[in-house]
Amino acid sequence: MDVFLEISLIIGITTVIAGLMRLFKQPLIIGYILAGIVVGPAVFNLVSRGETVGAFAHIGIALLLFTVGLSLNPKIIKEVGRVSLITGVGQVLFTSLVGFLLGKMLGFSDIASAYIAVALTFSSTIIIMKLLSDKGDAETLYGKIAIGFLLVQDLIVILVLMAISSFSGGVTFSSVAVGVLLKGFGLLTAVFLLAVYILPHLLKSWAKSQEFLLLFAIGWCLILASLSYYLGFSIEIGALLAGMALAISPYRWEISAKMRPLRDFFIVLFFILLGSQMVFADISRYIVPILVFSAFILIGNPLIVMILMGALGYTKRNSFLAGLTVAQISEFSLILVALGVSSGHLSSEILSFVTVVGLITIAGSTYMIIYADRLYILLSKYLGIFERKGRKVDEHKHQRRKGYEVILFGYNRIGYDILSALKRSKQKFLVVDYNPEIIQSLTKQKIDCRYGDAGDIELLEDLNLGRCQAVISTIPDKDINLLLIAKTKKASRRTMVIAVSHQIDEAIELYQAGATFVLMPHFLGGHYLASLIAKSGLRPKVFSHERAFHIKRLKQRKELGHEHPRHERY
Repeated sequence: MDVFLEISLIIGITTVIAGLMRLFKQPLIIGYILAGIVVGPAVFNLVSRGETVGAFAHIGIALLLFTVGLSLNPKIIKEVGRVSLITGVGQVLFTSLVGFLLGKMLGFSDIASAYIAVALTFSSTIIIMKLLSDKGDAETLYGKIAIGFLLVQDLIVILVLMAISSFSGGVTFSSVAVGVLLKGFGLLTAVFLLAVYILPHLLKSWAKSQEFLLLFAIGWCLILASLSYYLGFSIEIGALLAGMALAISPYRWEISAKMRPLRDFFIVLFFILLGSQMVFADISRYIVPILVFSAFILIGNPLIVMILMGALGYTKRNSFLAGLTVAQISEFSLILVALGVSSGHLSSEILSFVTVVGLITIAGSTYMIIYADRLYILLSKYLGIFERKGRKVDEHKHQRRKGYEVILFGYNRIGYDILSALKRSKQKFLVVDYNPEIIQSLTKQKIDCRYGDAGDIELLEDLNLGRCQAVISTIPDKDINLLLIAKTKKASRRTMVIAVSHQIDEAIELYQAGATFVLMPHFLGGHYLASLIAKSGLRPKVFSHERAFHIKRLKQRKELGHEHPRHERY
């Protein structure tokens, strides 16, 4: 089949399945993987040119990791490096040990138990980063920690794959590992020198052309990803380093915004390829092990992360949300087991068994992450056992008083202008935001602020909402706003609640729940222009004044890294 026709058919079938997922309000990722199964050998067997689809998928992976790297500057690594390393290594060790014991209890051989235990240890960096990006949680504290320990897992799995390959290839693992470490140090040094001394000067000139800036970003990402792969590392590591090298650049926001549509298209092909590579055989005798291991990954892995993060002094909320990100197995798990089959260590039935576990856990964890806030609300009162007593590591706050007249949830973009108005009004206000960098910035400005998530019931109760004159939420999340309205009105019927919504039906629902006013940004611009015309007519002088003021504000926003959000919570 012609490669163009093949890709066209694959995308067409995926569009239909994704459309059905959207119709039934299901995650699109599930639709992409199901489409992969449909176009794969299990059904239509349309992927005759797996290498072509694989190449596109690898481009998607590289672009996804590159955009994530753009938001990971050295300060973030310093902030979450320790917890990510301890949690990443600890989770791998605990999961491997418990997984091996479960394998032995279920009747698997020693070598099969070892392979299964190690394979089920690793979580999918690609899937989690896609979900975190879609939710707008990649820059939250828990998101940064999760990305950190997922990258630690990736480094470990590379070493494991190297070890297995060396056993079958007759090369000593130690010699390979030393060589890789030396290459890794050299790669990091080269990227660091380029990022500090060369790229800033080049970007200043290249950024004058938006088209060339995009071309440079794609080229830089793919070249470094390819170099990383050539040196024995993964494409993911190289692409992430490429993004991190530009993380301190003032043009990172423009690059990230321009890369998103391209990234989203190519990453779809990754999920299709993942689904097409899933191998299914007669595994009826593995039903019990499948259920046991799936339950262990969906429940046991998050518990391990929660225990480790709780011991390190993190709040139960961040521990819970980070824990959900390890509730599935990785594409590396399938590669590891496939390598075991090709080496003669395992039967093909084990690969089918792990594939089914992967499908169950990927689907289950996707729903868990998407509805994480609702799950936390339901389970919050039972999670106290995972939280250490005393002050928490992630309880950043700068509060000079107990009571406030106004509490603002969410500082970025809309909250930026609201905060300016609150300063001028001389009212006592508190800003609550879930981005630790924003809290640190507000603290330096001596603005009363507190790190936290509006979906955290304990936080809302601690804030004493009933004593406020107004509660303002810039979070376009209906469920969180409904919770805020319910908690505020329960504490005091007189307190005003102002919320944000992007959907008319949701805005009406918020009003019915008791919202005092619902701000709808997409309609506000047209309303403002209409008011301006009605008040001043179409006089050039008036619009020249508005234009100058608008340009000034846009430049201020640009310096702060503000961009128009797609589906972000704050």
